[in-house]
Amino acid sequence: MIVVRVELHSAITRKVTEIARMNIRNRGGTKELGDYAVDTVRGRSREQLDRGECVRSAEVNGYPRLRIHVWHLVARALIAMNYAGARELAQEPDLFEEGEPK
Repeated sequence: MIVVRVELHSAITRKVTEIARMNIRNRGGTKELGDYAVDTVRGRSREQLDRGECVRSAEVNGYPRLRIHVWHLVARALIAMNYAGARELAQEPDLFEEGEPK
């Protein structure tokens, strides 16, 4: 499994805070072309993210795993989950409740 973590490194406090997480799971394919299940986890802190509550999920199939860099897999995962591309509008699961810890 590939885990993509987004961390905020504060220039003021020097505190490092994980603010987002994506999981990319190998589902098979061939040596050349991989199939992956991808999901993002709800939360804006390590404690919330560790709960593992899925916000969005999708599949990336036929990824040329040996020909292009893993960042392309991350980009395709974001597009498949509608975080990027023509449909990048915020969706209901992305919204946090008022007063929810950040």
